[in-house]
Amino acid sequence: MDQKQIGDLVFEALAHAVADNADEAATTLMTIGQASDNNVMYGVCCAIASAGTHALGLVYGDQAPTPGTGMYVLQELKPGAMEADPPKAFAVRFLTAYANDDKATCMALFEAALHASDEQYVSSVGALLADVAGIYRLALKR
Repeated sequence: MDQKQIGDLVFEALAHAVADNADEAATTLMTIGQASDNNVMYGVCCAIASAGTHALGLVYGDQAPTPGTGMYVLQELKPGAMEADPPKAFAVRFLTAYANDDKATCMALFEAALHASDEQYVSSVGALLADVAGIYRLALKR
């Protein structure tokens, strides 16, 4: 599968997720994963996070931080919740790092997910897609 095909599938998975069609989103993401190596999957995560950064901009409008002058921060409303859900923690931390142009943290988070169990790795990528879709759904309501 070439880069364009993978890119098209990433946005197809995102469209399914935004439409709240989790089964189709998961199937499309699985198709990508089966045809991809680790480097490609890191790019897939970055593509999803890029879409998420765009969605954050839609939600926050002119209040969104601009590169070099501000940054997104992550605040836990329920302390310890992320430790209880590593895939969710990966998703929000990866998106926050990507939105802040912190590629080193993105790579470290991806490597940690990659070296976790297969189930946790798949769940982490799926959680990233689900979180970004949720932000888009929020943006569409505005």
